Amino acid sequence: MHLFVDNLTNVDFSYLHPTRGLVGETWLASIVLEGVLDDQGMVCDFGIVKKTVRDWLDATIDHSLMVPTGSDCLLKKELSDGNTSIEWQYGNKQLSCQSPSQAITLIEHLEVNEFTVADWCIRELRPLLPDTIDRIQISFTPELIEHHFYHYSHGLKKHKGNCQRIAHGHRSTIEIMIDKQRNHDLEAQWCKHWQDIYVGSQSDLLGEEEIGTIACYHFAYTSEQGHFTLSLPKSDCDLIATDSTVELIARHIATTISAEHPKAHIKVKAFEGIGKGAIAYQG
Repeated sequence: MHLFVDNLTNVDFSYLHPTRGLVGETWLASIVLEGVLDDQGMVCDFGIVKKTVRDWLDATIDHSLMVPTGSDCLLKKELSDGNTSIEWQYGNKQLSCQSPSQAITLIEHLEVNEFTVADWCIRELRPLLPDTIDRIQISFTPELIEHHFYHYSHGLKKHKGNCQRIAHGHRSTIEIMIDKQRNHDLEAQWCKHWQDIYVGSQSDLLGEEEIGTIACYHFAYTSEQGHFTLSLPKSDCDLIATDSTVELIARHIATTISAEHPKAHIKVKAFEGIGKGAIAYQG
């Protein structure tokens, strides 16, 4: 007998890719449990499934930086005093990150994708679920977006929850209206501009440095969870004058577009992952 929960939750996170570097991502998570019926006539109580699995995904993947420890791109992995430091090579570029260990999830695979993460999750979740369950299936799927989208990473030092982690991200779409008309060209331009981007706050920028031969930005801040640092190529960053909440991202985009179209009425609907975001107006 099988028990399933489709779209149990969605996870927003960033991961390290061998050619793209730091990638923000959003997946929907679904689960299927196979086992015998208990004395209640259930494979497992839905409440247990939802709480155990969803809470575990929230604690381990959501708003984390996922690092595949089997990849040759991982130049350094150091765990010390509750912190994790990593260095990553992608092409001729490098990035480094130091965070409290809870903000970096290490998976024993060559790369991060829907299938390797599902395999890792199944092994980690097995001890947490009832013995009556014989088999666990987990699937991760990106949201079906029929138009343009972008992958971005950021960190919100003032946030009281896990958004304060310096390198977590989202796969998001955007809707731009100029004088009440949808402008797909501008949407495509912004999604191309922000493909695999780190949206950094100027107040978190400590300076610039050379990593190899590449000019890099060095970001750092201390929040409730601890001290965070991130260095990555300038070409993979976009600096904004404010924090990078989705509300301020939407306003930044609307303000930038308004400067190019000063007489127009601008509406920007910026998504943060699936089904949520912010709307900003200018003009």
